[in-house]
Amino acid sequence: MPSTPLTPLSSLRTSRHLIPAHSLLPNTSLAPSRPLLIYHGAFPSSITASAIEDHLDSVGVVRPAWRYTMYSTTHFHSTAHEVLCIARGSARLCFGGEENPGRVEPVMRRGDVVVVPAGVAHRLLEDLEEGGSFEMVGSYEAGKSWDMCYGREEERDKVEGIRRLGWFRRDPIYGDDGPAMREGEA
Repeated sequence: MPSTPLTPLSSLRTSRHLIPAHSLLPNTSLAPSRPLLIYHGAFPSSITASAIEDHLDSVGVVRPAWRYTMYSTTHFHSTAHEVLCIARGSARLCFGGEENPGRVEPVMRRGDVVVVPAGVAHRLLEDLEEGGSFEMVGSYEAGKSWDMCYGREEERDKVEGIRRLGWFRRDPIYGDDGPAMREGEA
């Protein structure tokens, strides 16, 4: 089992968001049993990107793919669910599309985790750190490749493929138990 100290599940505060489709952004409308999940403070506030990557590798559900901030352009993925672990700083993010009345705009901090189902649009609204030091570890399901979609007409076929994606068999942070396991198939 992972050696990274995590907030015990009994103390973990989570947020669960169903985000309606807007324009050509599907969000959670294609699979409402797969909400956007936020694990507030899952990792200690002293966590490093390397420690997050080691933890994700030890759980084995997702594979770390990059360290970066979030793109400031609204985008979503149609081929894989994404797990974003905040490794440094804080930022205000937008999930669902900035024109969507049902959007979610949380402030995310070091140690937080976001499980972003395929189809959920997301972007950086504001890096709250001086000098722009907000950084995440972005991860995708083991064995899956990820793409970039922007809500364009020519992406409709990709969007339909989201319905066929499975869900996690284990929680990407907690393993055999955890908030993602309380969600299910469409």
